[in-house]
Amino acid sequence: MIEYIKGDIADLTPTYVVIETNGIGYMINISLNSYSQLQGKTSAKIYVYEAIREDAHILYGFVEKAERELFILLISVSGVGAGTARMILSSLKVDELKQTIATGNANLLKSVKGIGAKTAQRIIVDLKDKIKVGDDTLIITASTNNENFEEALAALVMLGFPQQLASKALKKLFTQDSTLGVEDAIKKALKMM
Repeated sequence: MIEYIKGDIADLTPTYVVIETNGIGYMINISLNSYSQLQGKTSAKIYVYEAIREDAHILYGFVEKAERELFILLISVSGVGAGTARMILSSLKVDELKQTIATGNANLLKSVKGIGAKTAQRIIVDLKDKIKVGDDTLIITASTNNENFEEALAALVMLGFPQQLASKALKKLFTQDSTLGVEDAIKKALKMM
């Protein structure tokens, strides 16, 4: 997994940034929040979420770790893909989205393009207990050991399992035991799927 990419900004649009580091240009999809924070800068450190699919490897980037953590939470919700999560993060600031979920404000979520009533309710129900308001940290998948979760998830996806199925199994495992190691998590998740 790539944690972050640091380098010169070679190209910046409202939907993506190209970060050049060591002669390689990485095209990273970003939200409008990240875009506004990057405007006028010549270099940046972008926290990355790597979506590995059968037909593509896509990088999603965030100026702040908190935004990436919210993105990971959003895509763990059934029916919310990476594009939808990016749309939500483009429409609402991190603190605003945390507040919206914590207070159960489905109407504000429905105002985001592509989010219907059912999806808004599902986001609130699935994430309400995982978000602390007024704190810079988010609880991700009930696990303090988020790196192990992400590593295990990436391994299962590379083995050919759908990301949502693997994520669901791992969330269940890490909820039961947040100290689970990567290898054990993968083995147990394989038995569950």
